[in-house]
Amino acid sequence: MSDSNISLTSSEIASLWTSYLNDSMAIQILNYFLNTVEDLEVRAIIEMGHSISSNHLSYLTELFKHENFPIPTGFSSRDVNLHAPRLYTDSFMLTYLNHMSKAGMLGYSGFLAMSARRDIRQYFKKALSLTADLYDESSEVLLKKGLFVRSPYIDYPKQKDFVDSKSYLSGLNPFSNKRPLNSIEISHLYMNIQNNLIGAQLCLSFAQSSPRKEVQKLMLQGKNISQKHIKIFTTTLLDNNTQSPVSADVAITNSTAEVFSDKLIISHMGLLTAAGTGNYATAAAASQRSDLFINYERLSAEIAQYAKDIAFLMIQNEWLEQPPGTLDKEKLAKQKKQN
Repeated sequence: MSDSNISLTSSEIASLWTSYLNDSMAIQILNYFLNTVEDLEVRAIIEMGHSISSNHLSYLTELFKHENFPIPTGFSSRDVNLHAPRLYTDSFMLTYLNHMSKAGMLGYSGFLAMSARRDIRQYFKKALSLTADLYDESSEVLLKKGLFVRSPYIDYPKQKDFVDSKSYLSGLNPFSNKRPLNSIEISHLYMNIQNNLIGAQLCLSFAQSSPRKEVQKLMLQGKNISQKHIKIFTTTLLDNNTQSPVSADVAITNSTAEVFSDKLIISHMGLLTAAGTGNYATAAAASQRSDLFINYERLSAEIAQYAKDIAFLMIQNEWLEQPPGTLDKEKLAKQKKQN
């Protein structure tokens, strides 16, 4: 903390605060995984992820204390039942860690880009590197076990080419043939199918393990949204004579015992919906066929409404921790006048 005489900027505070919440959540989930995993190779990956999050939390706690910054509440052992029976298969745990490490790489690269202070940049740079290692190691085990779902293959191009017609951007007219999908569009469709598959399974596991009717309802709603989006993206690929690969071995058990607190469940889905919105925005910007762009915009609005429902339930139950912000200067001025 050699730069501790320099105050943290708003973006650095936001990045560190968000990281603390995410790591405190990850530790509780991984503690449960460690209690129920059977495969030794998968256990090693879970232990790697747990070590990364634990070290992050220790560093952030000391940093916040040094900066005289309130330590976020986050999540604790009260948010997980370590004695609950096995809810997830080993293949699901491994796929989940691989999926979350991809999300972590995106998050840390953004945090790094928003940081100016040297020690904060060094922290996020190391966090990004360790998370990339976790993705690499989990990918190796997935490949070894035949569980890594690769994106679709396409023929190699025979020559370079340039777009020579505005029709390349079209796609909304149902009476005209749509041009074939390009590799960039296929990659985003594939990625969003995989993201929704893991999201649908998580929603289902949360629905069957939560004792609250309102949480069950919201989780089943999330599962239905994910399945609807999977169908739309898969149909788009099939219409292009491109098969979307899906793993048949990533599943949850039939256990209905409560595992995670409803606060953790809803917060986790809030995190995933935020990531999903970002993924759709990126995909829309990268897709040059107009029907794809419209689909991503339309489906993003559906996710936004779902995120709003999640936020309302969190506020209603006092689960939503408020991010650090600025004071309302106009309100302070009015209060001064009244005094």
